Amino acid sequence: MFAYRKIFALLFMSFLNLSVCAQDEGIESLRESGKAFASVARRVSPSVVFIKVESTRDTAVQDGFALPFDDDFFRRFFGEPSPGIPRQGVPDNQRRTVSQGSGFVFSVKTGLLSDKAYILTNNHVVEGAQKIQVTFQDGREFAAELTGTDPQSDIAVLEIPDAGVQVLTLGDSSELEVGEWVIAIGNPFGLSHTLTAGVVSAKDRTSLGINDYEDFIQTDAAINPGNSGGPLVNIDGEVVGINSAIFSQSGGYMGVGFAIPINIARNIAAQLIDNGEVVRGFLGIGIQDLTGALAKSFGLEQTQGILVAQVSADTPAQKAGLQQGDVIVAFQGKPVTDVGAFRNEVSLMSPGSPAELTIVRDGRRRNVKVTIGKLNEAQSVGQDSTQITEELGLTVQTLTSSLAAQFNAKAGEGVVVTQVEPGSIAALAGIRQGAIILEVNRTVVNSAGMFDQAIENSRASKSVLLLVREGGGQRYVALSW
Repeated sequence: MFAYRKIFALLFMSFLNLSVCAQDEGIESLRESGKAFASVARRVSPSVVFIKVESTRDTAVQDGFALPFDDDFFRRFFGEPSPGIPRQGVPDNQRRTVSQGSGFVFSVKTGLLSDKAYILTNNHVVEGAQKIQVTFQDGREFAAELTGTDPQSDIAVLEIPDAGVQVLTLGDSSELEVGEWVIAIGNPFGLSHTLTAGVVSAKDRTSLGINDYEDFIQTDAAINPGNSGGPLVNIDGEVVGINSAIFSQSGGYMGVGFAIPINIARNIAAQLIDNGEVVRGFLGIGIQDLTGALAKSFGLEQTQGILVAQVSADTPAQKAGLQQGDVIVAFQGKPVTDVGAFRNEVSLMSPGSPAELTIVRDGRRRNVKVTIGKLNEAQSVGQDSTQITEELGLTVQTLTSSLAAQFNAKAGEGVVVTQVEPGSIAALAGIRQGAIILEVNRTVVNSAGMFDQAIENSRASKSVLLLVREGGGQRYVALSW
């Protein structure tokens, strides 16, 4: 019996020693993690700037304060602006405002006449700016000039005299993995050089309606108003994104933030510095995501790819032989997964460069070679995107012969609803994908263009009456927004 007790005592003491060792190892691991974050902060913070912008904006004014946020869903990262200062002859909606954001030094160029340091930030931080001031962590202040902006991607580049400022290393955002540690550094609520840490919670977020061109990194690193334009860095201190937007119903942090991948920002910024503008590639097609029902009707076993809903006249797509009803399944040898990612790929290609599309037409795969065109101001971005009626929250398409056969309708009679946004007023009214809209405000619509114009004519009244055919029956639906 004594021997068993001795053995038990030895085992118990060994267990205690193991528990203490495990606890010590856990504490040491946490200590090392803290040191890693501190090391990143020391390396990155000197290159992050606080941006103060003075401008005269069209603002909603309430009790003498300018309200910068007009969207309860996605909010940009301006800090709360200073109270508007009334001036004689200046209307309330044109008061001078002071807003704030973040940015970081990403490039320095040495020239014969001057040396310049370039700062990357968001377009919405400096939009309409009349005076821009940047402040570094060490207290140095500079008046910044605007090098160029690209509202469609929400990228802007500023320049200041090079005074020996430290340049951040740009990483490769394509190598990011979901679950990887990332760190956001910026100036939330005017609190200079704040660091928050989290993980990459998702990648390739598109079709959020924030920018014209989207491919966001989603992170749970705490981001708040004033962080906009600041760097999102990996554990090695390399910039992998630009903090740009948050999902919020209160204007503050709710666990979901979005950053522009640095691979996209790098390309845009280089064009702004070298040319003062951004040149985008162009095909000239209207496209939409491929649903299960549409995939079946086009003889596909899966929903990989995007559907060509329209081919505009005298465009690279038409010259290459693309047709309405083609399904694009690959671009440059890479699978096409959604509309947003495809548009980004095309837009980043240089006009005049060759490209190859893999399409499915009549159930057969084929390769199509095309020469990328140049998107100009006369060509709406919408030509290469799904056309969504934002007020109603639905997408419609002209009834072609193939679509009419699929939805048991007549070609040229009405438009077919190809997508309904969840939670939209159309969805709440019971309108579903596949419904046929015959009339808008008692006027027959036979094409997506006619439908669009009818909705445009209704924007002043903010209401519309639709005649909808579903399941062999027809009903009127009154919608207001």
